[in-house]
Amino acid sequence: MENYPAPARALVADLAAKAAADPARAVAFQGAPGANSHLAARDYAPDCVPLPCFAFEDAIDAVRNGDAARAIIPIENSLHGRVADMHFLLPESGLHIVDEYFLRIRHCLMAADTAPVTSAVSHPQALGQCRHYLRERGIQPVSYADTAGAAALVAETKVPGEAAIAPYLAAELYGLRLVAENIEDSDDNMTRFLVLSREPKMPVAGVGPVMTTFLFEVKNIPAALYKAMGGFATNGVNMTKLESYQRGASFAATEFFCDIEGMPGDPAIDRALAELEFHTKWVRILGSYRQARPRT
Repeated sequence: MENYPAPARALVADLAAKAAADPARAVAFQGAPGANSHLAARDYAPDCVPLPCFAFEDAIDAVRNGDAARAIIPIENSLHGRVADMHFLLPESGLHIVDEYFLRIRHCLMAADTAPVTSAVSHPQALGQCRHYLRERGIQPVSYADTAGAAALVAETKVPGEAAIAPYLAAELYGLRLVAENIEDSDDNMTRFLVLSREPKMPVAGVGPVMTTFLFEVKNIPAALYKAMGGFATNGVNMTKLESYQRGASFAATEFFCDIEGMPGDPAIDRALAELEFHTKWVRILGSYRQARPRT
């Protein structure tokens, strides 16, 4: 609680109390009230009780401990790629992906006074997504842990000329003046969120196109990835994402984060996954869920 700027603490305490009274409706998110993840939680589940958490680990722990039924976590952004650390946190969490949600990101410049803006405080990704706007106006970017937290900080310190870049909701919550809206450099700025829960939830028949997300580690031999991927090609399975990352300091074993269309139980998917398992050290399925947006 003390990690948040003072204007955010009362809101955090109020939302945490509501979540504690009804954990079945609680959706944990990372950030201060007013963050994009807060907006994603409200838009994804309008009847939910949003539960703000300071760090991604806190949001995951809230679900593991039963303080929230679900968490909504950003996994990638259309401009800045994958969200750091999530490829490590997801497999360690023990949680299951049960849904996805896409949020159009709209950044606003907000301040506590009417002085000309000379600096803007926000999360590094938000600053990067507005860098042309800031450079053209000579506004100095200042990094902070999250967008809404930056808005709460500006409301608390009231430094003349200092503004925050955050969603419009943060301006409403912290009583800030909207200096400018939609200042992002690209009008197709989109963040994909994953919804996590303690128990898996397989999509029902007829729900529409389905995604399956899984991790695997290739064997340290020539053509390991080529062989591992062969089963998806021969079985006509569409792979929409394949990202590599290193765990530990050996730089010898590469792990992959993968999305495919379809789910276990489909004969083509089962054959492709069986071939993948033969050519890899291990495979871990994180969840199957309906597509929120078509991939093909």
